[in-house]
This record gives sequence, structure tokens and C-alpha cells, in this order.
Amino acid sequence: MRPTPLIAGLACVLFASAAPAAEIVVKPASVEDWKAVFATVEPVRQLVARARIGGTIDKLNVKEGDEIPAGAEVATVVDEKLLLQMKVSDQRIRSQAAQRDQAKVDFDRIEELKRRGVSSQTQLDQARTALDVAERTLAAMQAERGVIEQQMKEGVVYSPGAGRVLTVPVSVGRVVLPGETIATLAEDRYILRLRLPERHAQIMHAGDPVRIGARGLGSDDLKGKGEEALRTGRVRLVYPEIQGGLVVADVEVEGLGNYFVGERTRVYVTTGRRSAIVVPAAAVYARAGAHFVRLKDGTEAVVQPGEARDGQIEILSGLQAGEVVVTP
Repeated sequence: MRPTPLIAGLACVLFASAAPAAEIVVKPASVEDWKAVFATVEPVRQLVARARIGGTIDKLNVKEGDEIPAGAEVATVVDEKLLLQMKVSDQRIRSQAAQRDQAKVDFDRIEELKRRGVSSQTQLDQARTALDVAERTLAAMQAERGVIEQQMKEGVVYSPGAGRVLTVPVSVGRVVLPGETIATLAEDRYILRLRLPERHAQIMHAGDPVRIGARGLGSDDLKGKGEEALRTGRVRLVYPEIQGGLVVADVEVEGLGNYFVGERTRVYVTTGRRSAIVVPAAAVYARAGAHFVRLKDGTEAVVQPGEARDGQIEILSGLQAGEVVVTP
């Protein structure tokens, strides 16, 4: 008798269900241990716009939070004394120019008389000397005026670089001194600054990977969303000085431009390697609030799962090295 299609289909199902499951021998593996810490967002460099002359703030062009380019006018400082000095200098220059013109007329007249034989060489030399002195004095006065003019130009405070304005500790009408801070800026590039116990100084190096959690101070991202939800950065610099028992390191990561300077965020750093038992994530299943794995002899073992890593899951308890786990 020929088998019916239904019987043939059941035979295929039974044959498939009888296919052997994959067997994995449990043995310790070396895994990286990740530690959750907090890092602060800081600029690579903090820039300071300072007044170059003393005077009164006449105009203030920026406020906290503004994004400004390099060379932008931040403020204008005016010193009334410089205006008075400029007026005095202009009057002196006009007076000296008149003396120079008179000395030139005298020199030309004596030179003509000397050519006619009426004037002496001594008188000609004296006139030439008087003209030279008048011209040099006029040049010196013009140079002094240039100094005053340059000082007035230095009343404009320029941004030393592109960035975001953090603080503006002055206001219009306030008197400032040379070198006083007009505004502080955070450079466009931001980094994460870590401060870890000094025992990590020997295992942290430039170029080490760092995982950055979601923005804010929420729950543990490694246990919540998994590794794929984390961004990755690199240790840019490990400072050679330990401050207050802490080693300081800078982490470079993309996409920090919209963070607040000083904002804290959760990051994960590797603190070395350790031995752990890991099994494929597919081998662990949950039932009634507990987690199980199936052993080769058909029994179920209750396990405590840990962190998931690249399709593998760490088993904290419930399995011993040498046991054989089967996966569906």
C-alpha cells in the first residue's frame, strides 16, 4: 500500500524533531570586565577673550550660549583719555608741521643766497640742520599718534577662536583693566573626561575602547539595552599626574556637540580580563521567572545569567566547567 501525503508529512516532521541538537562543552573563557563610571563633557580647550586696554565697556556683542566664529567682535572697550591724547597729538603735529614748513622756506632761501654768493656755507648748514630736526620731530610725533591710534583699535575684543560662549562676567558700562576676562568660550570640539581610582592607572592606555551610554544618568545600559545600543569612543589621553588618588583620562567620541559643558554621562571602561563561563544566548530560556539551560542528559539546570556579549551570555551560577549544554 502506498503512503498517503499526510503520513509522509508526519514522517518528515518526526524526522526533523529527531535531529540532534548542538552540544557545547562548558569551559571557562577569558572576558573583558567592564566598569560603569561617570564622565563629564568638557571642551578640548577653553578659550578666554581678554581686554587688551583698560577702560569702560561701551558695547557687548555676545551672551551666554552664543556660537561665534574665530575673530568675531566680542566687546568694545573705550578709554576717554586716549581720545584726549589723540586731540593733543593732532595739535602738536599741526604745530610741528608749520615749523617744518618754515624751516624748509628758510633753507630754500639761504640756498638761493648761497648760490648768488651772498650767504655763507655756515648759514646754509645751520638751515639744513634746522630742517632735518623739524622733519624728524614731525615723524616722531606722527609715530606717537600711531601708538595712540593702535591703542584705541585694541579696545575691540576679538574671539580667540570658534566656539560656544560659556560665561560673560562683564556688562556694558563696567570698568575693566588690561587682561581682564570679557568672555570664556568652549572650543567646538568636546571630549569626555574620566576620573578613575589610581589602581586603574596601569591598565588604561591611549587608544583603549570606551562604551558610552545613553544621554543622562539612567539605568545600566549594558544590562538594559545591550552592547549594540552603546556608542564607542577611544581614550585620547591619559594624564601622567594622579590627582587626589584619581587618574584622569580624556575620551574622544563623536556627537557631543549638543551636550552641555559639565554634563555627566555614564560610560563603561575595561578594567582588565577575567575567567568566566559563557554559553550561546540561544541556550538560555526563561520560564516562570527563572532561567534554565538544558543539559545533554535531558535535565534542566537553573542558572543566573549575566551580561550578554556578542551572542554569548555569561553564566554567573548554575553551571560547572565540563558540563555539556544543548541548544535547540
